[in-house]
Parts: sequence; structure tokens; C-alpha cells
Amino acid sequence: MDEQVGGPRRERPSDGADGEPGPLPRRPVGRVRALLRAGPPFGPTRPGFWRSPLRGPRLTSLLGAVLLVGLPVLFLTGLLSYAAYNPDLGSNDMTPDKGILGFYLFPWPTDPPWLYRLTQGVHVTLGVMLVPVVLAKLWSVVPLLFHWPPVRSPAHALERLSLLFLVGGALFVFATGILNIQLEYVFPGSFYPLHLYGSWVFVAALVSHIALKLPAMVRALRGHRPHRGRGDDGLVAPDPAPETASRRALLGAVGLGSLALLLTTVGQSLGGPLRRTAVLAPHGRLPAGGAEGFPVNTTAARAGITGADTGPDWRLTVRGGGREAVLTREDLLALPQHRSALPIACVEGWSTPDLDWEGVRLADLAALVGAAGPPGVLVESAQRSGAFSSAALRDNQVADPRSLLALRVNGKDLSPDHGYPARVIVPANPGVHNTKWVTRLGFGEV
Repeated sequence: MDEQVGGPRRERPSDGADGEPGPLPRRPVGRVRALLRAGPPFGPTRPGFWRSPLRGPRLTSLLGAVLLVGLPVLFLTGLLSYAAYNPDLGSNDMTPDKGILGFYLFPWPTDPPWLYRLTQGVHVTLGVMLVPVVLAKLWSVVPLLFHWPPVRSPAHALERLSLLFLVGGALFVFATGILNIQLEYVFPGSFYPLHLYGSWVFVAALVSHIALKLPAMVRALRGHRPHRGRGDDGLVAPDPAPETASRRALLGAVGLGSLALLLTTVGQSLGGPLRRTAVLAPHGRLPAGGAEGFPVNTTAARAGITGADTGPDWRLTVRGGGREAVLTREDLLALPQHRSALPIACVEGWSTPDLDWEGVRLADLAALVGAAGPPGVLVESAQRSGAFSSAALRDNQVADPRSLLALRVNGKDLSPDHGYPARVIVPANPGVHNTKWVTRLGFGEV
């Protein structure tokens, strides 16, 4: 009979004589279903493509456990680094659209004076050390990125989307961070908003991933061995290649890579003999000798500073309390001079030991124009190029007796590259906010 109850029979695509699938249905939905039934269409999506015998839940879980300890510390120190810039002071905010992402911000303290040196040194050094672990973790789970079919259900689609943000966020955050350390600003836009927003996206995806995978990780770390293809998340190769190295050897190589990066990075933050080993840091080696033998991020030439900006005609304008004073360098030298032993620490991770700074207290300059309190201050520079021609300091930073408008360092006048005729130095302040080539102090203008 040619007719059946319910209407004419719908022909399915028939297999050819050689077992090849017949023509796909004309309807788009039917084409997609037939494609999914036909199996993975190309190399990486086929389970047999990934043949390493080292991949498996236990290896992935061991690497994940290391990251589970390291990444929260990395994120916390990154948040502290951002808070140290006092971004809720308008002139300091490189990310004005942060919204609720700045919920935790607090007035950055001046004690201990080495606080920023510690938090940023840990952030940069730990971030560099974790690079081999992150790469090994991504290698261990790369088959999951090519699972077929790509989406099996709405829940699976959400899981795949979180995985995309997790992997993409990790690569983006680590890449921008390392490029910033090396002063290679090849990415579009400013480093600060890119790194901040990218970090929050990455952390949100990480939290979702931990919530989904933590039970499986715990089981794998306890030594439970799932059967291949059952509970192994597809990490175990169905047809593994012959083993040429053990998982212990792989983990050892990752550990040695992290140790090597530690030894070639940490010296820029710790100083001392280890500074000689900081060969990967652009400021790992000190300039040759002299009272000002410490790193320079932005030279006078790069900042557009000329002889006219630092010559005899230089003047400092101090405003506040309804008054204004215009001072020469000789006027500043005639005021009471104070000394502070303070380090400089920068966002790239490098720092100095304590340097002997000498100059006029910021609080004394505030009192000179009758700015009571003293209030916060807007510091303006003669710098013509770069993002930090001005910076705002809080009232607690101005009031600290160690906060100076420095005129000398280590017993000698500042050099042009280090801010001559005058620069700011404040305890625990990011180096870029210790403004050089100061021309104006506006107390109460933050």
C-alpha cells in the first residue's frame, strides 16, 4: 500500500551504497539534526583526535587545586592594587564606568609604608609564577572545548558559555598583565579598565566553574578512578597513544617552570642579591651607581619635560584656604626641611629599598596657605605626555609627616628623570602617584 494512516510517509535520508549518508533534508532544522546524528565533522571534534595518555580528571584536579589557592590571592591583591590608587577621587579614576565593581573601595592607608610594595609585589610575582600552571590546566581540558555536539541542552549551553568566558578571561587577564609588566602596551585602550573589567568577567566565570566542578575535583583528588567515558568528563582519551612521560614528570616540569619564573621575577620586588636574577623584569637591574641609582619608568624626555620646565624660571603654585603662594625652588629650600626613608613601588611590580628623601612636608605647605585639616590635594605636573599629569592625594596622605614635596634624594638634588625640581613622595603610595616635575598643589581641590 502506498498510503498509511496519518498521511504520506516521510522519507529519511538513505545511506548510499558505500555507507555514506544520503542527501540532507531541505529544512534547516532537519539539516542540523542530520548533521548532529552524522557525528563530529572534523578532526578536533572527534574523541580519537586527542590521544595523550596523561589527560584525566586527577591531573586536571591537581592543577585546579593549585589555581584554587593561587587565583584568589591574585584577585585579592589586584583589588588592593586598584584601591591603592584611590579611584573614588575623580582625577585618579581610570575606570569611571566601574559602577558596583568599586563597592569595596576604602581610603588607602599610609601605614605600613611598604604596604603597596608588598601587595603589588605579590600580585605581579604570583601572576607570573602561575602562567605555567594556567597553560597546563588549559592543555589538560582542551578536548572539552571541542565536544560534539557543541550544545545538548539549555543547561549544557550555559555551562559551555561559562567555559568560554573562563578560558577567554584567563588568557586575556594574564596576557594584559604580562604585557603591562613589560611596558608593552600593544592592546587597544588603557590597561587599567581592560584589566579590571576582564578580571571581573574571569572571576565570575571561575566561581561558576568551581560551583559546577568542585565535587568532581574532590572525588578525583581522593583517588576515585572513573571508568573511561563514564564520569571522566571526556578527559580520558578513548584510544591513548603510548606513554612517553608520566603525569609526575609533567607536574614536575610545570613546577620547575614556576620556580624559574619566580627566581627571574621576584628580585625586582625584594631587591638585594635577588635583584640580579630578575632578568625578565624590565627594571630588574639598577642603573649604574650614583645617589639616584634606582629605576625610572618615565624619563624627562619621554614626559616632554624641557629645560624651560626645570630651569631658573620654574615656580610652584600652592593654593588652598582662599590663598595662593608662588614659590621658587630657593623659597622651598628656605622652609623647614624634613627627611623620610621610603621606598617606591610601581604597578609593574618593581620596587626600591628605602630611599632617603628630603624636602618640605605637604602638611606644612597646606598650612602655608591656610588650608586647615589639612585637606586632600590635587598635584599637577609639567608632564605633557602620558596618562598621569596629575594625581589626587587624600587628607590622610597629606597629613602624614612622612609625606614630602621632595627636593633631594640620598643626599643629592633630584635629577631631571627623577622629578627635578620637585616631586611628591608619600608612604605606601603607588609610584605613578608620587608625581614628578610638580608645578601646582591645590589643597582642597580633590
